[in-house]
Amino acid sequence: MRPLSSPAPQRVDPVCPTYTASFPARLCPMRRVTGGPHLAFFLCLCALLGAGQAANAQQPAPARGRATLVGTVVDSATGAPLSDVNVFIAESMRGTTTDDQGRFRLTGVPLGAQQLYVSFVGYKSASRSLNLREARPYRFEFALPETVLEGEGVVVEAERDEQWQRRFERFKSAFLGETPNAEQANIRNREVLSFDGGLGSLEAFAARPIVIENQALGYRVEYHLEDFKVTQRRTQYDGEPFFEELEGTPAQEAEWEKARREAFLGSFHHLMLAMIEDRVEEQGFKLFYRQNAPGSPPGSSSSGPPGSGGFGSGFSGGGRMSIEVGDIMTEGDGPDEHILDFQGAAEVIYLGEKQSEAYSAWREERTGRRGGRAPRYQTSQFWLERGPATVDYKGEVVERYGVTVSGYFGFERVADQVPKEYRPQ
Repeated sequence: MRPLSSPAPQRVDPVCPTYTASFPARLCPMRRVTGGPHLAFFLCLCALLGAGQAANAQQPAPARGRATLVGTVVDSATGAPLSDVNVFIAESMRGTTTDDQGRFRLTGVPLGAQQLYVSFVGYKSASRSLNLREARPYRFEFALPETVLEGEGVVVEAERDEQWQRRFERFKSAFLGETPNAEQANIRNREVLSFDGGLGSLEAFAARPIVIENQALGYRVEYHLEDFKVTQRRTQYDGEPFFEELEGTPAQEAEWEKARREAFLGSFHHLMLAMIEDRVEEQGFKLFYRQNAPGSPPGSSSSGPPGSGGFGSGFSGGGRMSIEVGDIMTEGDGPDEHILDFQGAAEVIYLGEKQSEAYSAWREERTGRRGGRAPRYQTSQFWLERGPATVDYKGEVVERYGVTVSGYFGFERVADQVPKEYRPQ
């Protein structure tokens, strides 16, 4: 793996340094996609993201000051220091390990909401939700209790069980996704997984971090799974991934950068950054409002987006109305915080890329409906099931499962995720 160093703070475009969209003002007719990090997937057309979603090829977050995190990690029973413990910022490439005295030092951490995660084999993981407001050192003490891991022989025996194999394949499709990138992503330590469920449901548990080698994007990911559940209508998962770049030839690295750029552009994270900067159309997005979130009972009531005055005039066919960022996102109480607050569903059309054949096939398999002959622009929906959601200046949703998504946002999952500090060059 390539050793990582903290990049020096610098001011860059917080949305996409070298990308400005230029697309036709009129949209192609769109069929409504009904369906069913933190996001939730509905009718298997959507996904739950956890709270919160590098060197050389990537640009750091905008320079708003950097914090330093220092501390120690010890055994909770004996107080003995623990060495080689993984300490990292979730969904990022920023991490370190403890020394022989159990001490760690993590520099160059962007201000704002962060999730500090501590993990060591044989011990229960720990995390802290941070809101770093000042560029100064912060100190933390972690005392980890030991855990009992099942023997490897028991897990390997489970691999030979046909039910385990079926459940693993279902987990892999729901977790990594079914995109072309997912086809090049492999779970290297499947033996750490166990499953439960029945009547169409599936729950997954991981005794250790899930190690994913993503040859499509050029990352090795350690995913610390905290929650995973699939039903016939919904997929939800939560956890803390840590990214490392794979070593590759110059040609491979060029392909990886191209794939990372494509994964970022049009993503939910890209949309949130564009909304924060009020540059939605410049970044290739169109925003609309739907009266009901996907799966809502017909005729269910909603007050509409803030300032919309409820329903009535302004809706086009199918109950869709064009909206501005200010209709669904407002400034938060804290610095660099923004609040998503609306009822019903927001629909997003990304004009930078057409829907892929893989998405059309995936959607048809789950809905039984065939799409039109001509590829449409990527279309997604998102809505709030738990009230207003907070978004920090890095475009990360703070609350666990604060936003539920469907459509193209739900199609792309862990195999299409890039570190949250990634920006295309």
